[in-house]
Amino acid sequence: MRKDERQTAIDAIKKKLVGKSLSYNEIFAIMDEISNKRLGPVLTTYFAAAGFKEGFNDEELYFLTKAMVATGPRLHFDGIVADKHSTGGVAGTRTTMILVPIIAACGFRIPKNSSRAITSPAGTADTMEVVAPVTFTPRQIEQIVHKVGGCVVWGGHLGLAPADDVIIQIEQPLAFESFDKIIVSIMAKKVASAATHVVLDIPVGPTMKIQHFKDADVIAGKFTYLAGRFHIKVAVDINETRQNAGRGIGPVLEARDVFEVLEQAPDRPLALEAKALRLSGRLLSLCLADSNASKQADGEEMAREAIVSGRALEKMREIIKAQGGNPHVRAKDLEPARYKSEVKALKSGRVCRIDNQQITVVCRILGCPTDKRAGMYLNRKLEDKVDKNDILCTVYSSDRWRLREAEDTIKNIPVYTVE
Repeated sequence: MRKDERQTAIDAIKKKLVGKSLSYNEIFAIMDEISNKRLGPVLTTYFAAAGFKEGFNDEELYFLTKAMVATGPRLHFDGIVADKHSTGGVAGTRTTMILVPIIAACGFRIPKNSSRAITSPAGTADTMEVVAPVTFTPRQIEQIVHKVGGCVVWGGHLGLAPADDVIIQIEQPLAFESFDKIIVSIMAKKVASAATHVVLDIPVGPTMKIQHFKDADVIAGKFTYLAGRFHIKVAVDINETRQNAGRGIGPVLEARDVFEVLEQAPDRPLALEAKALRLSGRLLSLCLADSNASKQADGEEMAREAIVSGRALEKMREIIKAQGGNPHVRAKDLEPARYKSEVKALKSGRVCRIDNQQITVVCRILGCPTDKRAGMYLNRKLEDKVDKNDILCTVYSSDRWRLREAEDTIKNIPVYTVE
């Protein structure tokens, strides 16, 4: 970049530091410098702190998203392209790997690029990697989706909205992420993925990223505004979340949950199935409204039929095969690590709290997500009655010393509260 253009980026950062609004050309100059790693970590940090402390107005949010997309590669698809995103914050709720094959089985394309775990026990990409490779180029993803209708891949390798990836690295050490940053990050990746119809899952709870409904409403409003600017149809699902929808925490255990739902196993995690069906139904209804399908079709009924009939499972096997995995994998094949320990109730009573943040701490000690077979199985859920010495949860690790450390941690800071 020419020297005067670099100076434009620096001047724009100085301008934002004193609270002034930026034009598209100024924001583009900053994003171009950041995406090509020419700005440097110090100036990038100044921009992140200046912009995300005070926030951006609606026009700046649009400019920022547009510039992030313009400075990186894009996926190319025609027609309706479905997508889903969750603001996250809760482990063991792997709805994406159920939703993607449902949507694809119902005839809509869904190129899902997902994240790896940063501070959580597993990301969707880590869990999908249990059954298939997840690292592909943009052109390879287009080929997979054209062939089987959907994919679940790691977005970090694609280079979509590259400036966003650099800013994320800057923010990680401080665990610093504003609502504006969450919104822009999500929307930039959706635009770059060619999404036309998106369902946004916003779990709200004391251990989620979003802890208050008023904040969820703000995010929903800004997200809907941005989606409109990019001609994307969006359905926002704001939901109170007090516990993990699945029973498994950690890549292998979460993948097992997914396959138990797709296989319709008698002991499948019903809460996970219900949430996946609700989100799939909302996304299908959004897509159906703009398709040639019957206007009488109900999205959630279609989603349920896709699972009950086995079409979603068959589609998942097609996706796994297209991504280079074993299409014959079953839930029973997904076994956790060899070393395990049962955490038992110290008294009789009722499960009144499950600490999601403590689950994350324990699972990271056990080796998640690097040790894909490590993790925790939740034998009991909220409101369950337990007797003394009943098993509350079971923890797994491939390293016996890690298992011992996790046992000691649980003794000092319990995952379950029984009263």
